[in-house]
Amino acid sequence: MNPPSTRPERLTRIALYFVRLALAASFLSAVADRFGLWGAAGTGEVSWGSFSPFVDFTGLLLWFLPEPLVLPFAWAATILEVLLAIGLLIGFQLRYVAFASSLLLLTFALCMTFGTGPEGPLSFSVWTASAAAFLLATHPQLQRKPAEN
Repeated sequence: MNPPSTRPERLTRIALYFVRLALAASFLSAVADRFGLWGAAGTGEVSWGSFSPFVDFTGLLLWFLPEPLVLPFAWAATILEVLLAIGLLIGFQLRYVAFASSLLLLTFALCMTFGTGPEGPLSFSVWTASAAAFLLATHPQLQRKPAEN
């Protein structure tokens, strides 16, 4: 049996892995939705069902951009979500990946709030996910430890 002092550390480690897995799964699920892997739009919990409706939604959120920039931004968000999910899963440069995840989600939350109103990002927990990614990025267990001499 482990000493009681290690239990909180173990629970914290499990919580950190859980946050990483939850964020990565959310990113990958959103990408799967926009490529129709969850089914057609309107079936079950499917939001987009294909890339075209996602591009339209991107245009709604990025109302301040010229229309020709919407498609590149939709692709950039998609590529970033895949790369960040992979980074979270494998733990590559975890502090930077978690911080980038937080910024991407914060940007999404702000664009949703100003593009469609505050209810969407609150109901879909975008603010919460951004905060969780930020907490992950700043957690002391992820800080670099000085090299032992």
